[in-house]
Amino acid sequence: MKLRFWFLLFFGLLLLSIAAVVFWPRNYGVPELEPRRSTQYWDLKTGSRIAYTAIPSKGDTIKSPIIYLHGGPGGKITDEAISTLSSLAEKGHPIYFYDQIGSGFSERLEDISEYSVARHRRDLEAIAELIDADQLILVGHSWGCLLAINFAQHHPTKVEAMILDGPGPILPIDAELANQVPPDSLNLKAPEISNREAGKEAKNLRSRLMWRWAYSFHSKLASDKEADAYFAFQNSHLSRSTTCQDPGPSALSAGYGYYSHIMTLRSFDVVKDRRPALVNLSAPCLILRGDCDNQAWGFTQEYLDLIPNSTLQVIQNSGHDMLGDQPKAYYKAVADFLLDPLLAKGF
Repeated sequence: MKLRFWFLLFFGLLLLSIAAVVFWPRNYGVPELEPRRSTQYWDLKTGSRIAYTAIPSKGDTIKSPIIYLHGGPGGKITDEAISTLSSLAEKGHPIYFYDQIGSGFSERLEDISEYSVARHRRDLEAIAELIDADQLILVGHSWGCLLAINFAQHHPTKVEAMILDGPGPILPIDAELANQVPPDSLNLKAPEISNREAGKEAKNLRSRLMWRWAYSFHSKLASDKEADAYFAFQNSHLSRSTTCQDPGPSALSAGYGYYSHIMTLRSFDVVKDRRPALVNLSAPCLILRGDCDNQAWGFTQEYLDLIPNSTLQVIQNSGHDMLGDQPKAYYKAVADFLLDPLLAKGF
């Protein structure tokens, strides 16, 4: 009897320990998201409540608005993006920085199945309508490039120009492009540490279950607060693979949207292939890439192959985050392109 008692006690404690590890909410020590005084809100016809910062045009002539599309999915607008690009308003462009649905200061959705590439595009369409823009200049980073391309495929005449930095793959992803080798003339190099190496320390049993639960049941095992905190923790490790040299984990920063991230990624496979639409895109497109960006070269090459009026500029001593690594070189490339896209292209 005593042996059975101790066996049941041990088994019960083991189950409780596993349940605590898997189901007990975790705290990652992420600071609260600091309010930004410039933040305003749009209530879009899509049902999204979107936080944004607007920089009004300061030029004598009002030119087409610039919309900045942050990375992710589930990324956020940073103070660095606003401070670096705000001077473009002096050239006559009103500028809009917005947190995509499910991230930053924007609303989190209860039905996480609604996070998708299509939802993000519809939000962008609604924003273009709300600001009454006949044409847009889209400035995208990483995933923001995918969103810009998806919008341009549906509305080619609404895009005046695109500036795409650190572009990820055009959707749906052609995985074979990841094996392409860049030309030696570009002198590209790999970051010191890979994305897989950087992220492995951030994973835990509960995070794996959160991901599986969301994919299987389209619901939240963890609250948005906990899931977003985990995503911030994960990104602090993944940032190690986005620079030329490994600086170690970055400081924890709030505002990332976990469910927007994983569910939008899940929708990549159902995006209709609209590559043929890019062949007729007349808008000039500047593609910026750091010389040690961790994105596969083949994905960048596909932009150059498919977009007729596209050109590439490599930013030296920069990884995936040009705004953080080389903000002056990044701004100059953008400003020169907007001043004269044809001159920047070398025509």
